[in-house]
Amino acid sequence: MGVQGLTGFVEERGVFFTELRVRDTKLVIDGSSLYHRLCFAPDADFRRGGDYGAFSAAVRDFFGVLRACGVAPFVVLDGGRGAEDRKLPTLRGRAAEQLRAAHGLSRGAGGCLVPLLTREAFVQALGRLGVPFVQCFAEADREIAGLANRWGCPVLSLDSDFCVFDLAGGYCPLSHFQWQSVGAAAGPQGCYVPARCFSAERFCRHFGQLSKGLLPLFAVMNGNDYIGLEALEAFFSKVRLPRGCAAGKGGKHLRLQGLLNWLAQFAEPAEAVDNVLKYLKKHQREEIRELLRTSMEDYAPSDVNLEDFFQNGSYECEAARKADVPEWVLDALAKGKLAPFIINALVLRSTFLRGQVENMQRPSAHSTALPIRQVIYGLLLRVSHSTEDASTIKQTNELPIVCEFDRCQKTVKKTFVQAASLPPDFCDDRFPLDKLMEVPMSCRQMLLLETLGVKISFLEPIPSHLQLPVAVTCYWIRCSEPKVKLNQLKALLLMIVSGELQRITDDLDPSVPPAEDDSVAYNEFLKWKEKKSQKNDFDLDAAHSFCQWQCCLQMGLYLNQLLGTPLSEPDLSSRLYTGTLVHILYQELKSAPSVENLFILSPKMAQLYLILLNTVES
Repeated sequence: MGVQGLTGFVEERGVFFTELRVRDTKLVIDGSSLYHRLCFAPDADFRRGGDYGAFSAAVRDFFGVLRACGVAPFVVLDGGRGAEDRKLPTLRGRAAEQLRAAHGLSRGAGGCLVPLLTREAFVQALGRLGVPFVQCFAEADREIAGLANRWGCPVLSLDSDFCVFDLAGGYCPLSHFQWQSVGAAAGPQGCYVPARCFSAERFCRHFGQLSKGLLPLFAVMNGNDYIGLEALEAFFSKVRLPRGCAAGKGGKHLRLQGLLNWLAQFAEPAEAVDNVLKYLKKHQREEIRELLRTSMEDYAPSDVNLEDFFQNGSYECEAARKADVPEWVLDALAKGKLAPFIINALVLRSTFLRGQVENMQRPSAHSTALPIRQVIYGLLLRVSHSTEDASTIKQTNELPIVCEFDRCQKTVKKTFVQAASLPPDFCDDRFPLDKLMEVPMSCRQMLLLETLGVKISFLEPIPSHLQLPVAVTCYWIRCSEPKVKLNQLKALLLMIVSGELQRITDDLDPSVPPAEDDSVAYNEFLKWKEKKSQKNDFDLDAAHSFCQWQCCLQMGLYLNQLLGTPLSEPDLSSRLYTGTLVHILYQELKSAPSVENLFILSPKMAQLYLILLNTVES
């Protein structure tokens, strides 16, 4: 993320930072950077689809430290890709990188890959911890900068774009935010987080009094997520950039340094742009001037007032209004009750499906959840096909088409998917998208259950918070190709029961201790898990099947949210999915079927397992 090469350049030198003790302050946090950082823990397992309970515990610990140091966090998350979709080439490149990482992991190589439901687990954890957060309409950088400047507090992120913004309270890189090494000061001031803050003043002085106002032009010319260097190659091939200071390790930042030294001769951006254009052909100049101007605007703090949102829950965004996003959709997006996937499908008719560690010889695991996505697209786009320009997207039977970027073998391919036609209740002109919540809840629940192929009577014996995962599991068994093996199903259900057992033994009110048999069963389970966790077997076909389940759960969650949660939302942080455990259980069931009796010491949990198994098998 951010300005190409800038993080490496700044980190190598170290002279651009000041030491900071973070305490008793507001702190604006780039949520996307934070959940990536916490997800990439040194002991994390990326091959088996994620351990969301351990991730959620890390989120809890992080915000616990901030609270102890008197820090008031405000988390700001990216939303969709924005109506102009300017980052599409960058995002396609990142999707290809993720596929390469997934393929390496599937073959036993090292590497990191964000598990599929990490973002959903993060948003749920923030809500449960009471941490104030907002999800923006599009990329959040400008809104983060605007809020931090309004409050004069630091920004915590891991995005070199924040070296370029003019930030009153400075930018603290997450790589230098030592929240696991809290310091205790003498006297009344209490504990603090040792950190380092990037100093734009020191950075500019390093290049001969470079004006801070020229940093956005530097970022755009050097290349960032929105603009590549191709447009300016003619300039770089002709201009003689000054060498200035030493080139550093291996001279890999020569062009970056040369550009900064060259820009230092100008007082303000307009003069520098005029001098850049002299090196280009006349017919290109005005187009490039406009490209540079609009790209530099990405570094001007946004006019969206997030302080308003944090004080009274109101998120106003001109770009969303221009894109005709219904008010309830924007409100739900801002509060994290709808995912960026939804806003991209609505505004752009285009979505990315994240790569996972699966069998690359088979169709993408996401193909199993395609019918659920088609219902989502039908709900979102039903109203717009009458006004749409039919020449832009070829219509088939007047049903809208959505472009999906997904895996085909080991590459990212785009396919065009037709939205589902909906039942009569949802085709009624009284209920366009902006009035979807006026459709009776019973009808919305029926659409969800019919999509998943389950009757509500089947779910009645199931605890309410597990009804959606069980309905999704029924769908997975019916729609997966190749078919789900019985031991894969049993492993998944045993994993869900283990999460329930942990929830009732860990999270109950301390004044009401758990039943003794539950505590005994849980301790026995922990001993069993410790003994078995030394095994490192990995079955790629089983991994593929569990990836399919996660894809179905993700789209089941999104459809449930879009319909106003006719079923309770399951809590990912209560170990609903633990990849390392489900793989251990699957391997053990193949050799020792008695593992099915793992929770026999807790009659309640043994009964829950049988209810889940009978419901799904029926």
